[in-house]
Amino acid sequence: MNERTVARARRALAGGALALGLLWLPLAGGAQQVLRVTTIPEEAATEQMRKFGPLVRYLERQLGIKVEFTPVNDYPAAVEALVNKQVELAWLGGFTHVQAQIRSGGKIVPIAQREEDAQFRSVFIAQKGSGIKTLADLKGKQVSFGSQSSTSGHLMPRSFLLQAGIDPEKDFKRIAYSGAHDATIASVVSGRVDAAALDITVWRKFVEEKKVDTSKVDVFYTTPPFYNYNWSVHADMPAALRERIAKALFDLSMDTPEGKEILTLNRATKYIPTRAENYKGLEAAGRSAGLIK
Repeated sequence: MNERTVARARRALAGGALALGLLWLPLAGGAQQVLRVTTIPEEAATEQMRKFGPLVRYLERQLGIKVEFTPVNDYPAAVEALVNKQVELAWLGGFTHVQAQIRSGGKIVPIAQREEDAQFRSVFIAQKGSGIKTLADLKGKQVSFGSQSSTSGHLMPRSFLLQAGIDPEKDFKRIAYSGAHDATIASVVSGRVDAAALDITVWRKFVEEKKVDTSKVDVFYTTPPFYNYNWSVHADMPAALRERIAKALFDLSMDTPEGKEILTLNRATKYIPTRAENYKGLEAAGRSAGLIK
């Protein structure tokens, strides 16, 4: 093969990489296509790795490229990573999706959500002997949310509190932010706070795995439903790659051992299509609660 032919081949390969919207990382043996994935850290880092590891391996096989899971320290970091194209695919909460849309000037595209995310809920929990039975009983108490950027751990619980005539800044003795849903549960179990709000699916997982004693700590209020989590990509990702990723997610089924493992770890029954309009209500709630200026 002469030098001109080699040059043409290299240009063709480079063009193919750009067409797929992939990152080419130089390695000792040549070039390696990499799809970088991150998630909002709603649980401890070890749980994130356990939860998303099988999905990363599945996507690698379905897409025929290397897929890397890149954990981040907090919710804003996940937003910035996707907006600044430090990752190509991100699992975001509804509110972090809205924040990413605003930060990027509308350049973030939601491609898939769990079926459960169309009717998501938050729960408020308290120790059984606390006397807290309603939202009104939270007045004068120490209450924890999750991350300030969490949909189910902060935005929507705050929104429903405000609708009930309760202003956390005025009516609570103290507001705490745990940073993650598992830490929120621990703060109530330990008595560091009187009550807390969190993701209903994390609560159910803790109950099913017997990581919390419901005779001592339990739910006293469940919110109305709202849209929540999704898989998002940057709008600059070519449609062909976006569609391949979405199809791989939609093809996961509880009827196969691999699909069942991945979906169960991600607290899902299946993934379905979603669209940006689904999260407009969360943006309105964020503005109403003063969380979006």
